[in-house]
Amino acid sequence: MDLYLATAQTSSRLFTNAYSSSFGLASRLFNKSIRPHIYNIYGLTRIADEIVDTYKGADAGKILDELEQETYRAMARCYSTNPIVHAFQATAQQFGIDKTLLQPFFASMRTDLTKRRFSQAEYQRYIHGSAEVVGLMCLRVFCNGNDAQYTQLAEGARRLGAAYQKVNFLRDLAADHNELQRCYFPGVTYEGFDEAAKQAIVADIRADFAVAAPTITDLPAGAKRAVRASYRYYLALLDKLAATPAATIKKRRIRISNARKLSLLV
Repeated sequence: MDLYLATAQTSSRLFTNAYSSSFGLASRLFNKSIRPHIYNIYGLTRIADEIVDTYKGADAGKILDELEQETYRAMARCYSTNPIVHAFQATAQQFGIDKTLLQPFFASMRTDLTKRRFSQAEYQRYIHGSAEVVGLMCLRVFCNGNDAQYTQLAEGARRLGAAYQKVNFLRDLAADHNELQRCYFPGVTYEGFDEAAKQAIVADIRADFAVAAPTITDLPAGAKRAVRASYRYYLALLDKLAATPAATIKKRRIRISNARKLSLLV
């Protein structure tokens, strides 16, 4: 069983590094005892994203339901024949990640199958399930059973996850519209996205970062460097988006160069 778990965790690490170079780089700064568990969380969320974003079959909802149910079964029996799910359940068992965090995540993923525009309330629910609970899953790992510490840092972890997701939405505005016909920001359409809309979104994200920033200082030592590196990366990306004309964001994905990523990590 040890070999199977180690191989499953390797699969999650490969998923992480293949799908997100910036997150993969930052993850290397986690303490060795933490790193595999962050990969395991990311691996499961990545599979769900693939189902709703790139799989084009009419049965996508059924497949997502099957993944959710397999995750719950694996958490109950401590085993799955899906290596990514098996790796995740091991992390969930060790750190007390349960359905209260997973159900909102899968609910938000399910929304992506049909929803193209969001009200303010729908947007907030989506952000909670797609990003805030992921931040809380990672915080469960960081705190390693210290419930008082988890409670103290939970709001900052939620807001940091929300900020990252919103930055991704702003960066991916063109792709979300052109490839998926989505626009997540409430009251904003692709056609109507202008400087005023962009600056309002940027201000909302900065508010999330402002709440999250003090939390980073209080994180356990094994997690602090990696989270601070990811924070700096996303803040730099937000600054670049803020300085980029709205018309340009509507045409292409704004990126941070690899050299700049490395400098932020250093």
